[in-house]
Amino acid sequence: QALFNLLIPDHAADAFSPPRLPEPGLWDPLLERLLGGLSRWDAEHFLFVAERGYLYEHNCAFFPLYPLALRALAEGALWPSQRLLRLRSRLLLSAVLLNSLFSILAAAALYQLGCAVLRCPRRAFLAALLFSLSPANVFMAAAYSESMFAFLAFSAMWQLEKGQSWLSGLLFSLASGVRANGLINAGFFLYSRGKWFALQLQGGSGSVRKLPPLWKHLLSLASSAVLACAGIFLPFALFQYYAYVRFCGAGTGLEPTVPKPLLQLALDKGYRLVATNGDKPPWCSQRFPVVYSYIQDAYWNVGFLRYFELRQIPNFLLALPVTLLGSWAAWTYIIANPRHCLTLGLERRKSEEEGKPSAGFCCPAVFVYVVHATVLLAFGFFCMHVQVLTRFLGSSSPVLYWFSAHLLQEHEPLLWSEGTDHQTAAPRSEKSLRGQTGSCGKRAPENPVVRLLLNCGLITPLGKCILGFFLSFWLLGLILHCNFLPWT
Repeated sequence: QALFNLLIPDHAADAFSPPRLPEPGLWDPLLERLLGGLSRWDAEHFLFVAERGYLYEHNCAFFPLYPLALRALAEGALWPSQRLLRLRSRLLLSAVLLNSLFSILAAAALYQLGCAVLRCPRRAFLAALLFSLSPANVFMAAAYSESMFAFLAFSAMWQLEKGQSWLSGLLFSLASGVRANGLINAGFFLYSRGKWFALQLQGGSGSVRKLPPLWKHLLSLASSAVLACAGIFLPFALFQYYAYVRFCGAGTGLEPTVPKPLLQLALDKGYRLVATNGDKPPWCSQRFPVVYSYIQDAYWNVGFLRYFELRQIPNFLLALPVTLLGSWAAWTYIIANPRHCLTLGLERRKSEEEGKPSAGFCCPAVFVYVVHATVLLAFGFFCMHVQVLTRFLGSSSPVLYWFSAHLLQEHEPLLWSEGTDHQTAAPRSEKSLRGQTGSCGKRAPENPVVRLLLNCGLITPLGKCILGFFLSFWLLGLILHCNFLPWT
């Protein structure tokens, strides 16, 4: 990104770009040259909030946990460099360091989650490698909250699969303090509780003497589900209350003076500042004053079918690969498990009764993740700026990576091994390139993605399309995003 940022001039985009107020430190220009491309578009909001708090109303679209983490690192571990780097530069460096760490931890959590759900360590490993080559990679590296959210969400899902409900609830709660779509994760808790109760009903004898313990279990499960969901919604509710007090309150007169350049920016751009003179925003008078939905509506025109315009066709084309991949994943799962989908996975299966659950992407345990990914995909396609779909799904759902790993493992002879379901003999030249384990065995020491890339002439057109999507978006994101070109 440093090379592309040096060679390509920045586009004059109409994006949030607050003025730099303090005089630059000794190393500030160097850091800006090296990492400045990672502070574009929404990254400016996160860095501004971390530096000056929620000064402008539309900053409240960006949740506080990630900026708080940046500020903590900048004022903590990076505090000795304050004479060389001003606060904003330390915040940018903090973002790069934290996102590098969160991306690695998210890949590890995704691998563990894949092992627990898919019961195929090899495919789980391949999915984690694809996450490391994510088409949303630039947003995992830039000062965005995607990598932190992915780590918290994947870790919470993994802990829930392990039966660690309270730890999972805590991680889901933290995730909802990072991004608003973390609220949807409450569905995992509700589904796990509902499924457990449904299976208990089908497994019991139905005798009257067993009903009282069953109702006790029901009340216990209902109370724990309510508490878990309340915990997940709590950070969102607290943040909305904070915004209400800050922008709808009368003001105490103790607010710090806003620097003139920031006041001028508000006048030039029409940004609403903290109310100190009784001028309250219109959302303050709503019955349920939620600043987040108001900002999405008033500042970014987010709403159902609002983005369906002819001039947005390039953005729909940009979102086409992830839309097709997500839709194909849902269709593949439905076709493979029609009865399981119709019964919402609440019917006890023979394989489960015999203790022989199936493995792979089409196994029963993937159902709730496919539903989650499909809901996110439908909501993003019809109600959001559609070009954000790649990073929206890439940081929230493991299905994008699981299904891509499933397709590669099923259709690429280079990833097959002896003793699998694929009985077709391969040429001798290909056998030397294969791994030495089964498709659901322990992972081979060789990196399967690298193996495919080094033998691109032998891979199928489908494999080329999948890897081409991941690689091209990985590269285009670096080139375009870092220069304020339309890659948001």
